[in-house]
Amino acid sequence: MVKGWDGIEEAVAVDTAGTFAGAARSLNVSTSHISRAVARLEATLQVQIFNRTTRRVVATEEGRLLLDQFRRVIDDRDQAFASVAVDGEPQGELKLTCSIALGDRFVVPIVRQFATDYPNVSVTIDLTNRIVDLIAEGYDIAVRTGGLHDSSFIATRIGSRRLQVCAAPSYLAGRPVLNEIADLDLHSCLLGTNPNWGFAVDGAEVVRRVRGRWHCNSGESTVEAAIAGMGVCQLPDFYVRTPIKDGSLVALLEDFEPSAQPIWAVYPQRRHLLPKVRVLVDRLKSQLQSRLGAN
Repeated sequence: MVKGWDGIEEAVAVDTAGTFAGAARSLNVSTSHISRAVARLEATLQVQIFNRTTRRVVATEEGRLLLDQFRRVIDDRDQAFASVAVDGEPQGELKLTCSIALGDRFVVPIVRQFATDYPNVSVTIDLTNRIVDLIAEGYDIAVRTGGLHDSSFIATRIGSRRLQVCAAPSYLAGRPVLNEIADLDLHSCLLGTNPNWGFAVDGAEVVRRVRGRWHCNSGESTVEAAIAGMGVCQLPDFYVRTPIKDGSLVALLEDFEPSAQPIWAVYPQRRHLLPKVRVLVDRLKSQLQSRLGAN
């Protein structure tokens, strides 16, 4: 039988990093320690967990099944330790993911203060516009916007954001009027990750596919392109509120503005009672919307 946790944490670290050296760095141990621990685990289980090459270590078919179970074992262990924290104070490792712009501007400052207030919590923040797999990649919380499709997670609404269509006066000068949604076909649109823009008509949601010669997944860069007169954009209000106020941009199609998009803190059901998750979600719920509105 495997003794305690011998080799399990090391094997998961190797799978995550893809190399023994990367695993050693993540656990702050030597590469030889990682190699010996994994070799002992394989010998004990009489299963080859990894295929080793000169550049990368890849899990075998049997190894993949074991590694998925190892991750659950480690997760259960960490949750057990966290759940008996003194006076329910947050502690342990907390891993959060959020979109880049929302995270940089609004979520990270809240999490930073949370980490300052609770020094026994170690925080990892992954700012990415990719939708991550919370379970497989070991995240405690994801901050997501819009509709949610996976009912296996708990979701707490922590705020909302509005989408606004706008363009620079220099772009609009001499171009066709933009009073109806269909008029977008006559204009160059500045596109982010989604070419489908949302609107509301008589209380119903309407989606319009737009076209343009600017594609960028950075809201900051897109609003700068709009101010430079390159076209029409639809962006969350925190990007365009100030440019509209100072006249750099002109709000358009306001009669068709869609309903505010909810912002959610999403987390696996089995983690919702952990102090580190519960306290941070409460903070996001109480602070995020005021930060969004104050931008």
